[in-house]
Amino acid sequence: MLYLSRSPRETEKLAGFLLAKFLKNNPPAGRNKSVVIALEGELGAGKTTFTKGLAKALGIKKKIKSPTFTLVKSYKIPTTYYKLVTISYLYHIDCYRLKNYKDLLPLGIKEIISRSENIVLIEWSDRVKEILPKKHIKIHIDHIDKDTRKITLK
Repeated sequence: MLYLSRSPRETEKLAGFLLAKFLKNNPPAGRNKSVVIALEGELGAGKTTFTKGLAKALGIKKKIKSPTFTLVKSYKIPTTYYKLVTISYLYHIDCYRLKNYKDLLPLGIKEIISRSENIVLIEWSDRVKEILPKKHIKIHIDHIDKDTRKITLK
């Protein structure tokens, strides 16, 4: 699927739309692992903007910043979201500074991905592709111009 976003606000809204669509088709009760969203795109493409939109759609009120230096941030999801109390946390992972997936092992990545109550969003996911589950959502964001982005869902 291909989408065009003409502003950061549109990118945020698209993230919420895609999340709702995915959860409708893949409810947490039917899964045995996290929802893993692999984000790819060059610097400044809009990966963190997409994450902000997803967090907002989940009802998360905290300010979302890319965890470039901390690598992993987790956010509690309000239990009222879609009345799905089985979704508890959004994990935001930034792999820009990593050599490979082994750098995430001490941070508990295997456990994070294995828990069905988590939504895990990984920026620069191509650097840790060996650890991604077979069933994950891949989103690639490309610059078209200053404000326009091409967002490809694979």
